[in-house]
Amino acid sequence: MLKQKMSFVLFLTVAIGAIVLLSACSQDEEQQSESNDTLTVWTMSQDLEKFVTAYEEETGVTVDVQSFPWDNAHEKLLTAVASGEGPDVLQIGSTWVAEFGEAGTFLDLSDHIGDYENLDLNNFYEEAVASAQYKDQTVGIPWYVDTRVLYYRTDILAEVGYPDGPETWDDVLDASRQLADRGEGQYGIEFPRTDENFPFMLAWSQGWEYNEAEGAANFGKSEFKESVELYNTFFEEELSQSNDGKELYQAFSDGSKPMYFSGPWEIDQLRDQIPELDGKWDLKVMPKTETNDSMIGGAHWSIFHNSDNVDQALDFINWMSDPETQVDWYETRNELPSNLQAWEDPILAKDDKVNTFGKQLENTRALPVIPEFNQLSEELINYLERIYRGGEDVDTVLEEYQEEAARILNK
Repeated sequence: MLKQKMSFVLFLTVAIGAIVLLSACSQDEEQQSESNDTLTVWTMSQDLEKFVTAYEEETGVTVDVQSFPWDNAHEKLLTAVASGEGPDVLQIGSTWVAEFGEAGTFLDLSDHIGDYENLDLNNFYEEAVASAQYKDQTVGIPWYVDTRVLYYRTDILAEVGYPDGPETWDDVLDASRQLADRGEGQYGIEFPRTDENFPFMLAWSQGWEYNEAEGAANFGKSEFKESVELYNTFFEEELSQSNDGKELYQAFSDGSKPMYFSGPWEIDQLRDQIPELDGKWDLKVMPKTETNDSMIGGAHWSIFHNSDNVDQALDFINWMSDPETQVDWYETRNELPSNLQAWEDPILAKDDKVNTFGKQLENTRALPVIPEFNQLSEELINYLERIYRGGEDVDTVLEEYQEEAARILNK
């Protein structure tokens, strides 16, 4: 009888244990299911939370969009890398790819993208794809693209012989000199002083090439020096103002600064804020010496390296990469599609000013995809200021910059 009682107790214990185990498994599966039904997305773009409701309705997946200002995003990502606690999907600026790629932030997408129609890399601008690759890994899918072109007053440039805008850097100099001769407070152009990417675009135009294997020696090349001398000329001859002066739209409106370089967001800004200039301004692709290449910027979608929701993350990025979705996003935020097919939509194809950006995007380059690039570009702005504002010798400053670049690259 005792033996039978012990057998019953043992059976009861095992049965209860099995029930507890099955219950625990059921809870884990439920929690996992809940996890897979929620996708965490980090972004620096406004309006995404409302925009993705269409995806939520289509899929039944909840997209937890967490937005951060660009100024705070870098530190936020560094914290996520250090803790290993990041989102499923994250927006990454094109110039941050190498830095965070080196830190192991991203999942390599190379073996996944073939399963999704919209993630075929042939769908996108070649240089945008290049800016999303690091050490033979595809760490991001281009989302929107950005570049720079010349904005100019057609009426004022016509008065100095350039009604269709300047074609070359010699043309820009000639036009700027004539425009600056109009009198006190009149300039030819607003030349970029704080855009950390612009000096590299100017160097490309002079035939400069960055070779990663050459390191700091890249900044000792004659073409790089020529670009710095050209940069300085605009300030030395007072063709461009070396301090802030008037607010840019005011200066563009009154004609005291009838040319400047900027991105696609300016189109609607000018249309909305200075409607009286309608028909008196236009866009031109970058001026040419050896090339007229502009930078390709923008943002990519990446997946955090330890996401438990990889399949759902890929599906979300596939949806964001669809041509129709990209056109909808352009209408929402005026950020240019990375998907080539999206440019065939009449919303973009019939806008002549937007088409200028389309033409420029055919002649772009990815900025050097190296972890040190941001520091190199920030330092270059400081060294250039020593030349155009401080009056220091070009050769001397460039020698010192090359030494600083060597220190940055070798540390």
